[in-house]
Amino acid sequence: MSKKNYILTIAGLDPSSGAGITSDIKTFEAHGLYGLSVCTAVTIQNDIDFKSCVWIEKEVILSQITTLFERFSISVVKIGIIESWEVLLEVIQTLKQLNPKIKIVLDPVLKASAGFNFHTNQNLEILEKTLNFCDFVTPNYEEIKALFPNKNIEETIDFISEKTNIYLKGGHRKDKKGWDEVYYSKIVKLNIPPIANTVFEKHGSGCVLSSALAANLALEFSAEDASKNTKKYTEQFLNSNDSLLGTHKYK
Repeated sequence: MSKKNYILTIAGLDPSSGAGITSDIKTFEAHGLYGLSVCTAVTIQNDIDFKSCVWIEKEVILSQITTLFERFSISVVKIGIIESWEVLLEVIQTLKQLNPKIKIVLDPVLKASAGFNFHTNQNLEILEKTLNFCDFVTPNYEEIKALFPNKNIEETIDFISEKTNIYLKGGHRKDKKGWDEVYYSKIVKLNIPPIANTVFEKHGSGCVLSSALAANLALEFSAEDASKNTKKYTEQFLNSNDSLLGTHKYK
């Protein structure tokens, strides 16, 4: 087999390919990586309308993962929607058994842009345990407020930072819209302002950001450089056209 740099996405299928595994694959390949994928859900949606979600059984997800690891060497994985925190924990534990050094970027998608709620009941004890296995989580402002409802944003950031690195997306901020914040190595905070004056809304932009971050980690950039590269790539994607479906710029 020819030498390739493999990277894995574990996420849902979006028929419009703006979000989910097909969007992640395009992002990976734009970074010069070969993207592998495990499907966790089949969504019925387009770029403006979300109708329903059919979850893939846990055993099928785990079988997809183990089969890929029988053939490929995978050092980084991006994880998107999964039915529950309990299933997510089993997925992550399986990944760690298959490669104890694997880096995990978790995009904690709680709600589709069209309004569909993926998680209605949250087991906070399981979620807390899950975060300990991750290398980065990439919530937006609405998601970080919802992850631990009994805490405010500052308390949540401090709490999560003790367990993993955070790339906090700023697209939903009321103040400083588009300013991202990165918290890594527990004590370092990096502010990343918008690059462009005008940014067009895109379906699946959160998926693109998290998969771009995973790609940069696979390319062995530091947390700081990976985050800066991710911001640049995501804004190029957002400004690629004025429709809801962005175009990826291949190197």
